[in-house]
This record gives sequence, C-alpha cells and structure tokens, in this order.
Amino acid sequence: MKKLLLGGIALSAMLAFSGVANAQIKIGVAGPITGPNAAFGAQLKNGAEQAAADINAAGGINGQKIEIVLGDDVSDPKQGVSIANKFVGDGVKLVIGHFNSGVTMPASEVYAENGVLMISPSATNPQITERGLWNVLRTCGRDDQQGAVASAFIAKNFKDNKIAVVHDKQTYGKGLADETLKGLKAAGITEVLYEGVNDTEKDFSALVSKLKAANADYIYWGGLHTAGGLIVRQMRDQGLKTVMISGDGITTDEFATIGGPGVEGTLMTFPPDPQKRPEAAAVLKKFEARNFKPEAYTLYSYATLQVMAEGAKRSNSLDPKKIAEALKGAAPVSTVIGDLAFDKKGDITRPDYTLYTWKKQADGKITYIEN
Repeated sequence: MKKLLLGGIALSAMLAFSGVANAQIKIGVAGPITGPNAAFGAQLKNGAEQAAADINAAGGINGQKIEIVLGDDVSDPKQGVSIANKFVGDGVKLVIGHFNSGVTMPASEVYAENGVLMISPSATNPQITERGLWNVLRTCGRDDQQGAVASAFIAKNFKDNKIAVVHDKQTYGKGLADETLKGLKAAGITEVLYEGVNDTEKDFSALVSKLKAANADYIYWGGLHTAGGLIVRQMRDQGLKTVMISGDGITTDEFATIGGPGVEGTLMTFPPDPQKRPEAAAVLKKFEARNFKPEAYTLYSYATLQVMAEGAKRSNSLDPKKIAEALKGAAPVSTVIGDLAFDKKGDITRPDYTLYTWKKQADGKITYIEN
C-alpha cells in the first residue's frame, strides 16, 4: 500500500513538473495585420515572432515558453477594443502593441481594467502615458519630442520659406502636426495653410489646389504613408514641387511605392537607425535569412518582448503588475535597440529622434537614409 501511494505521489509530481515545463505564456501582438497599414503590422508581427523564437530557444520567460497570439485591429479603434477584449477572454496577460495611437488608447483602458500589461513599440501620442495608467509603457519616443525635433530643423533651415501644415484628423497625425506647429510658432514661423484631410481619401486635388494658392514651399504632413504618398504623387502630377516633411508614420518603403519618384527629397523624423546598432547584428542576419527587411518598428517590437522578459525575470513573476513595477523607474534593460530605461509614466528616458531624407540608391530604389 505504501509502495502504491509513493508511486502515486511520484506520478503526481512528475505530471506537475511536466505541466510547468510545457506551460506556455500567451503574448498578444496587436496591430494592422491587414488593411492599408499592414506594412507596419508586419513589422510588429515579425519583430515579436523572432524575439519569441530566440527567447524560447534560450529557455523562455521564467521557464515558460512564449506563444504569440495575433490580433488584427486594422488600425480601427473599435476593432482595437474588440481585439483587447478577445485577448482578455483568451487569457493573454501581456500585449505588444498597438501600432496606432488612436487604437492604443481605448485598447489600453480595456487592458488596465483586466490586469493586462501593454507595451507599444510605436504609439507616440503623449496622452498614451500621460493618463497615469499602471499598465502602459512604450519603447518608442513621443510626438512632443518628435515635433520639437522637426520644428527646430525647419526653423533652422527653412525659416524664410512658406510652410503648410496638414494632418489626417487622427490621434497620431493631428497630434504630431500640432506639436510641430507649436514649435514653429515658438520660433516665429506662421504657417501659410493649416488643413485636415480624411485619411481614407484617394483624391487630394482640393488640397493640392490650396497648397498651390498658398505657394507653399514645404508641407508638414501629420499622418501615415498611404495618404502621404498619394499627396506627394498628386502634387507632382499637378506640377507642384512642394517638399514633404513628415514623421515616423511614413517609415516604410511602401511610401515610395505609392508616392512614386516625387518622394525623393522628402524629409522625415525617426529614431536613429536601429539596424546600425551592434546589438542588432545577430538578429538582422536572422531576418535576412527569412527574406524580411526589418524596417522601422521591427526591431522595436523585438526589443519590446525583450523588455517584457527582463521585467518578468527581475520580478521573478509573470504577474503583469509586478512586471510593470519592475520596469518603471528602474535600471535600463539591454535590448537590440540599445539600453532602455523607463520613467514612472512608462516613457523611455532617452531622446529618440533624428532626421532622414528619402534618396535614390544605386539600384534606383528610393528609401529613407539617416542624415
């Protein structure tokens, strides 16, 4: 009888150990997997998946293997909330995303109410972290920082030129345009045109006519690459040589595909090229083997999962609140995009923007090159 009991205990222990060894932690990746901004969704997805593969190969997070769960929000706030609720229902406790600021904010409130930690690689609107939510961090910078860099550059180099400011009426686009405009006004520059357009429009001829009438030398565009590319193409089609200046929302080669040859000379703010960092060299080879170009926020997404894993390690827990506490106001985390430290709001503490120019390469391709 004792022998039998001992065997039962041993069997139970083996099963329990097996359960721990095979346990998985679900990590959600939320963004526009389909739709007009799918290029950015692919960046978040591929970055997170490669990070998960590498972390799993090294033993996982606190001994548990990562299972990536995708959520396609199509850059729509309502769909973002639906994805957030689905993640909660599926037992997801950690989320990488969302991409768009206007989707991130309502989704983050669902996560906060349900004990889910969210770290965005790309949502830059200041209000994302200014609301004081316990569960929100981001590995990218903020639009008040990005707008300050853009306006300072314009004030230094184009103060005597005519500047138009145009946005797509969305949380990110209008927010970035307004932050840039704030900096321009502080530098004594008055815009010749301030205009909002719908991000789903295809015909921007009315805007081009207004730019012509204002004799704008430069247009600051607050928005994403799809509409931005169409605006450039239609300006050039109407003989307008106005140069576009924009932010991180156009950091995909699809901008040049949509905008055509006229995008050459476009100026853009984005963090210093993460692909140039020595920490990223080994990971870049893995993306190369997969035939995926790790543009823009790919390495930011990879770094976001590294940050989550480090928070879990520091707290010796998979509890989202403990992970957040272990990251905010704490020592820097080593990642593929460099060391990242977070303030109590969940923002990174390093300045993170510089200027790029879209230039034609030797093979004829036009892409963005750090100045």
